Amino acid sequence: MNDQTTSPAGDDLPGFDSLGLGEAVRRAIDEMGFVDPTPVQLAVFKPACTGADLIVQARTGTGKTAAFGLPLVDRLVDPAGGPQVLILAPTRELALQSSREIGRLGARKGIRTAAVYGGAPMERQVKELEGGAQIVSGTPGRVLDHLKRGTLDGDRLRVLILDEADEMLSMGFAKELNAIVALLPAKRQTMLFSATIDDAVERMGKRVLREPQRVSLSSDAVGAKTITHQYYLTTSGVGRGRQLIRILETEDPESAIIFCNTRAATQQLASELKAAGFDADWLNGDLPQSDRERVLQKTRQGELRYLVATDVAARGIDISHLTHVINFEFPENIESYIHRTGRTGRAGRTGTAISLVTPQALGSLYYLRLTYKIFPIERSLPTEGELQTRLETDRIELLSEAFPEEPAALDRAVARRLLTHPEAERLLGGLLASFFGTKPDVDETAAAARRERRPPPSAAAPEDDTPAAREVARTLPAARPPAPPAAPAPVREAVAHAGEEHDDDERGDDVVVEGDEPDSEDDRTLDLGEDDLGSEHENENDVYLYVNLGRRDGIRPGQLIRLLATECDVDKTEVGRIRIRDRHSFVGVPRERADEIVEQLAGKESHDKELVVELARAQR
Repeated sequence: MNDQTTSPAGDDLPGFDSLGLGEAVRRAIDEMGFVDPTPVQLAVFKPACTGADLIVQARTGTGKTAAFGLPLVDRLVDPAGGPQVLILAPTRELALQSSREIGRLGARKGIRTAAVYGGAPMERQVKELEGGAQIVSGTPGRVLDHLKRGTLDGDRLRVLILDEADEMLSMGFAKELNAIVALLPAKRQTMLFSATIDDAVERMGKRVLREPQRVSLSSDAVGAKTITHQYYLTTSGVGRGRQLIRILETEDPESAIIFCNTRAATQQLASELKAAGFDADWLNGDLPQSDRERVLQKTRQGELRYLVATDVAARGIDISHLTHVINFEFPENIESYIHRTGRTGRAGRTGTAISLVTPQALGSLYYLRLTYKIFPIERSLPTEGELQTRLETDRIELLSEAFPEEPAALDRAVARRLLTHPEAERLLGGLLASFFGTKPDVDETAAAARRERRPPPSAAAPEDDTPAAREVARTLPAARPPAPPAAPAPVREAVAHAGEEHDDDERGDDVVVEGDEPDSEDDRTLDLGEDDLGSEHENENDVYLYVNLGRRDGIRPGQLIRLLATECDVDKTEVGRIRIRDRHSFVGVPRERADEIVEQLAGKESHDKELVVELARAQR
């Protein structure tokens, strides 16, 4: 075995142009938004293109899929041939991820991929294989089934990729791997990728590779440098769920996977988080495949903030926005810590790994430090003072949501004087008391809005991975983060009153938030009477557009203004009066731009619904 180690490092790395990629693959990279190759992609490309066998050690999240995908689609696969490459992965999610990403890389060259895995109809997979897919990505059990049935011809496969080899062995796939290798040609190229290289992986390398070259980018520190590792000493038993909730309250992760060691624990913890008002769901091996894909899709699209899962989810979940990984139960296998925490801090992003460590798990924590040189920082469970700080922060967030627009110059001047007033705290406290009212549920409303906040969607490949679907996907605009949550009723009422009372505010008196009078989705008539909106402020060149977003959708004036600015390039000074009703709104826009705006907003989506925008009826 060739023990040569390649470990490119440093900030001044070559770009994709240094790889000499063909035009079709280079364009695909640009369309996928890749800017520069990662170190593992640079290190693997040339030796892989020469046909060398490789053992690649690199931590999770460093771009390993593209590391073997680029040489495959650029040099090693013949678009005119049938199945030529077999990629084996430990989970169906990772098999799907590899299939989708490599399919996008090779789409312009006519290279097709097929994902085969258990729990999905065999007939559909057979059709994909018969349809001419050159690259097959799958789990060991289902791949072995296809090889034995003859629906996948092993004699034609020239390249074998073992992705996350350490995980496949730890999950008990050694028997299937040996059976698969026995059905493949002896003369082939084999590349083995793994986050950790233990004795079992070394033994497999000796069996299935021929004089492999080693590419090691994480032998000294398999943990991502961009991840902050922390731990809390917690108790055992039922109280740990409440301790996690205290941590979530103060840490307030944007998005997280919360790992448990058992299937029962995932369901129990997810139920406890939901009962506390958190947006959470569970994923484990008991969940049917269709439900697993539904939960994962919700996570990728930013529709689920907290995913409670077993280690089955430690592979194949490629979520660009995942900010935290939380070990509710410290993993029994230390290697699992590497795989779990590798779900965050991906591709140079920062991330946080938090572990709840019981006294019984302190030995495992010590072993993690000793073996992988990862030294989590100990933190104390949140105090009452920290929880009080969170409550105060939630109230400030309500204020921020309630007043999205710039105040008038006079109001700013008064605010500055107020901050220097000797009785500033008393006066500000009185204003805040008037704003929040005496309702006892204000803090719970504010906390609920924070707990239900959703993360931005992940830039993931579409579920339909046919060449036609990929071509359509390229024409779609990039996904936008969802709008912030709507302010609660007391805040919305304050906005309405603020608009009525500040005549000098450059936007305040242009906003009318109506009461709860009945209206219908088809009520697109705006009655502008003499006393309606105040004609002294109305631009006679404006017309009103009906928009099917109202108070029930959580729409706010600032969001309507931003919608017009983003989609139609309308400056905020061009937007006239805004009238928000229960189920729809009316927005004043320049008469000469009305038709253009209606056309540009047609078919767009906002607040989880397709927009309906048209000229309001019965205008003066």
